[in-house]
Amino acid sequence: MKVIFRVFKSCRLKLWKECVVNSSVHRTSCRSYSTNEDEQVVMPLKYQNIPSENIRNFSIIAHVDHGKSTLADRLLEMTKTVCIEEGKAQVLDRLQVEKERGITVKAQTASLFYKSKTDNQIYLLNLIDTPGHVDFSNEVSRSLSACQGVILLVDANQGVQAQTVANFYLAFCKDLVIVPVLNKVDLKNANPEKVEEQLEGLFDIDAKTVLRISAKQGTGVENLLESIVTRLPHPITNRQAPLKALIFDSWFDKYRGAVVLIYVQDGCVKEGDIITTAYSQTSYTVKNVGILRPTEFNTGTLVGGQVGFLTCNIRSAKEAHIGDTIYLKDEPVEPFPGFKPAQPMVFAGLFPLDQSLHLEMKNALERLTLNDSAVSITTESSPALGLGWRLGFLGLLHLDVFNQRLDQEYNAQAIMTAPSVTYKAKITSKQLITKYGSNEFYFSNPMDFPDATITEALYEPFILGTIITPDEYLGDVLSLCMEKRGVQKSSINIDNTRVMIQCYFPLNEIVIDFHDTLKSITSGFGSFSYEDHGYELSNLVKLDILLNGNVIEELGTIVHASKAVNLGRKMVLKLLDMIPRQMFQIAIQASVKGKIIARENLKPYRKDVTSKLCGKRGGDITRKMKLLKQQSDAKKKMKMVGNIEIPRDTFINVLKR
Repeated sequence: MKVIFRVFKSCRLKLWKECVVNSSVHRTSCRSYSTNEDEQVVMPLKYQNIPSENIRNFSIIAHVDHGKSTLADRLLEMTKTVCIEEGKAQVLDRLQVEKERGITVKAQTASLFYKSKTDNQIYLLNLIDTPGHVDFSNEVSRSLSACQGVILLVDANQGVQAQTVANFYLAFCKDLVIVPVLNKVDLKNANPEKVEEQLEGLFDIDAKTVLRISAKQGTGVENLLESIVTRLPHPITNRQAPLKALIFDSWFDKYRGAVVLIYVQDGCVKEGDIITTAYSQTSYTVKNVGILRPTEFNTGTLVGGQVGFLTCNIRSAKEAHIGDTIYLKDEPVEPFPGFKPAQPMVFAGLFPLDQSLHLEMKNALERLTLNDSAVSITTESSPALGLGWRLGFLGLLHLDVFNQRLDQEYNAQAIMTAPSVTYKAKITSKQLITKYGSNEFYFSNPMDFPDATITEALYEPFILGTIITPDEYLGDVLSLCMEKRGVQKSSINIDNTRVMIQCYFPLNEIVIDFHDTLKSITSGFGSFSYEDHGYELSNLVKLDILLNGNVIEELGTIVHASKAVNLGRKMVLKLLDMIPRQMFQIAIQASVKGKIIARENLKPYRKDVTSKLCGKRGGDITRKMKLLKQQSDAKKKMKMVGNIEIPRDTFINVLKR
């Protein structure tokens, strides 16, 4: 009986595996295109035998909302990789935050098999769909390291935007082959001829090489697939050499640990191999190897020129170092130069709602930073909010998305304080110079603002911003730039109706609301991107908040001297509404260098202490005066010796964004 059961179980398991393989490999499209059913391409039985000459590794780069994810959907459909049902678009946007916001925040990979009509051969196309927002340019840069070419996607209606320029130069500086593509040519207001002129004027791209498609309708996508095969180069690899692979992305799986995405340059890696990482010099046994279609598909082997995933019981972000080199144990190779470390631009404090949740929050942060290596973390403590962390982000949207993912994916609700930037100080104190090893030190927390007596100079970070706007809004845009202390570098007419402006901005001026204000004054047609420009000498001051003469360190902030009075007034009025009334008067003040620049008085509660003096005459006047004097003396005593009780919620409401 047991033997019969085992045979039945074995047959059922075998049948189940065959169903899974068939459903993963032989999926058909739900839409009808020019591709015939008999031309449907299935996965080759020996995936590792595909010659490197038939491999194309490429990324799709574009500005926000130019159709990258939609194009990825059409490529997946037309190569019969997945079946996309009606109303379920953006297959590669898997995160909940991506679906809610309608943007890509995480680069995603998919391997496609395409049978070319030119030479009738099967090609392996490794597609990487990248984000378009400037805050996630680090994702784009990492993805390009595993590619030999890119598709530069431009909206035929909106034309070249700020992030289009930035992404073009990212690919251009890496010597990648660029295939320019105009999307949304089916729209009523599309003007592809005008956009082609922009591409030729800005990037010296010949209009004859530009492809026109409609990713939504599928028009022209078949020609794009042929162009990927014919115009993009194949990877240069030596499969007989020792293994040399690059880790360019990772994410966390609660059952298997870190899942790392790798690009195999030389050699091969298979399940059971013992590999070593060059950065940590730690060895692991490979558990799973495969490709993404776009879900994980185990192949057992990856060979030179291919892109895929690998698991080997890596458990932390420190072990899965992005940009690291993988090689077989005892067969070391020359490591890749690695990635330039992401430079955080915006910092914010993160604290658990309750200190009992500190360990749970720490675990959630470690797992999420494995998926988003651009976030920097240092420990921090606050008398008002307890133990927490100081997090560094690439921008305000990056901060918002990280906080949302922390809540949605790990159910870790936290307090995120107002964002700030990193400043630099040149000091003269010998004690501090010995401590920091230099006469310069960096700080992002107002509590670390150096004393004026030991400070020689203060510097704030600047960025080079690129703004593209219709010329009818030029005056309003320049006024906004001046208001944010911007200094214009250049102005170029892209065509007869649009202008590209480059300005130097202090980072703390544009990090909060600059992008939203720009969109508002340009009716949504303006676009903005920026890059780091180092530090510049600046007149910075620390704005202190005082309650009855006592400095509240948690509420301090760093601001330019010209903006101190306005900000101080806003902070004082905000606190006036939030601090609960006490039995005595509270003086709310804002000060800079000991000088009060704004003040409001929070009136006390007043109790009628004479109410007990009843009678027709209302009591003796001397008795009334005595009681009022006793009340006044008691309030003075409370003010002198009593602490102002500020609920924790008040700190949260003031400190949070």
